[in-house]
Amino acid sequence: MRATKHAAPQSNRRRGLVMGIPLALVAVGVLVCLAFALLPRGGGGTGAAEPAAVASAAATEPSAPPGTGVPADPTPSAAPPSVTSPSPAATGTPSPSASRTPQPSTPVATSTRATPSPSAATGGAGAAPATASLAGRIKPGTSYQGVATSYDAADGNGACSFGPSGDLMIAAMNHTDYESSRACGAAVLVRAANGASITVRIVNECPLPCAPGQLDLSHEAFAKLADLSVGRLPVTWTVLSPGAAPDTMSIRYKTGSSQWWCGIQVIGHRNPVAALEVRTAGGWRQLSRTDYNYFLSPDGSGCGGPIRVTDVYGEQLTVDGIAVKPDVAQPTRVQFARH
Repeated sequence: MRATKHAAPQSNRRRGLVMGIPLALVAVGVLVCLAFALLPRGGGGTGAAEPAAVASAAATEPSAPPGTGVPADPTPSAAPPSVTSPSPAATGTPSPSASRTPQPSTPVATSTRATPSPSAATGGAGAAPATASLAGRIKPGTSYQGVATSYDAADGNGACSFGPSGDLMIAAMNHTDYESSRACGAAVLVRAANGASITVRIVNECPLPCAPGQLDLSHEAFAKLADLSVGRLPVTWTVLSPGAAPDTMSIRYKTGSSQWWCGIQVIGHRNPVAALEVRTAGGWRQLSRTDYNYFLSPDGSGCGGPIRVTDVYGEQLTVDGIAVKPDVAQPTRVQFARH
C-alpha cells in the first residue's frame, strides 16, 4: 500500500514539469513578438540606408535657380582653347573660309576713346589698359634732358622693323627709354641749347651704354642742330602728337604668319602705340610686344580677325577685314587723333 501511495505523486510532478517547458517557450515567443512590435518603423539597416542614399544623391546635384528648369549659366570650360592649346582644332579661331579669305571691300574700322574701368588694371580680356601705364617711361608733353649723338642711318631701317625710310629725319632711342619697342614710331621734338630744333621719328634702338635720355640721331638730323664734329650735344626733347602724319595707319603681318602663328605690326600711326589686341572666341586678347616692334599671337588665336589698337592717350581703333598677308602693309582708313 505504501508503494502505491508514493507512486502517484511522483507521476504528477513529472507531468507538470513536461507541460511547463512548452508554456515557457510560448511566453518567450510572446515577449519576442511584443519587442519587435514596439521597435520604431524603418529602424532596420536596409530601411535606413535607402533614405541616406537618396539624400546623398540629392546633395550632389546642382539645384536650378528659382523659376527656371535648368541652370541659367552653365559652367564654362576651364580656359579658352585659344589660350591653352596650339592645336589647330582647339584654338577657337574663325575657320579659314570665315576669316582668312580677303574680302573685296575695304577694311572696316571704328574709333573709340578708351575709358579705363576698375578691372582694367588687372589686364583682363576686353579691358582697356590703365591710363597710368599707357605711355610707359616716356610720356607726351613731358620734357626730358639728355645728350644727342649721331649714327649712319643708311636706308633708315632699324630695330623697329618699319623698313627703309625716304625721310631720314629719324633717331634711335636709348635702350632704357626704348622700353621693348614702346617708343617706336614716336615723333620727338629735339631742342639744342643754341636754339636750333628738329622733329624726328623713332625707328631704332641705341643699345647700352646709351644712357637714359640719350638720342642717337641720324647724321642728317644731327646736322640740323650742330656740326657733326661736335659729337655729343646736350638737348631737351618731348614726345609730340604731330599734325603732319600719314592720313591712315596700316597693319602688317610678319613673315611666316598664318592661322597658327602670327606677328602683327602697326605702321604710320600718329601717336605711340600702347597696346594691340585681337578678337578671339573668348573675347579681346592683348598680345605681348617684342623688341622688334611686332605683337605676337603664338598659338594663332585672333590671326586674321578684328584688331584693336590703343595709343598712349587711350584712343582705341578697331579694324576688321585685315587678312593674313605676310609682309604687306594694309591700309585701315583710320588714324589716331591729334593732341
